[in-house]
Amino acid sequence: MSIDTGHWALSCPLSSLQDAWGFVYIITNKLNNKKYIGKKQLKFKKTRKPLKGKVNKRRSMIESDWKEYTGSSTELNADIEKLGKENFTFEIIKFCSSKSTLSYFEIVEQINREALLRSDYYNGIINIRCSRQCLKTLQIS
Repeated sequence: MSIDTGHWALSCPLSSLQDAWGFVYIITNKLNNKKYIGKKQLKFKKTRKPLKGKVNKRRSMIESDWKEYTGSSTELNADIEKLGKENFTFEIIKFCSSKSTLSYFEIVEQINREALLRSDYYNGIINIRCSRQCLKTLQIS
């Protein structure tokens, strides 16, 4: 049985996908080796109004557009449009089980690779929102 991962290649176990909230990825331009580090949620919570005569809101999990997603960088997406998707590799580096750990590991990759300091990265901003609870869960002090 094969799972459709869209244009994404995996450098981590596919078995991690089942319990994942999202993943950290790297996109590489094959022509100039310029890279982009980012994160993408696999699913999100959708809340709808209650049914007629009911009080509770209706909540469900919806799959995101991750299979077609090409990053949030304007410069990267302009290059993909201009050069063609076939000139880029889309690689999942790590699956994460929560929103908080997803944010944490994205920034870890960006800092370890010095994505903001190097001109061979599309990244132009590092932004994180991560709780102490996340760090306790990861046993990081």
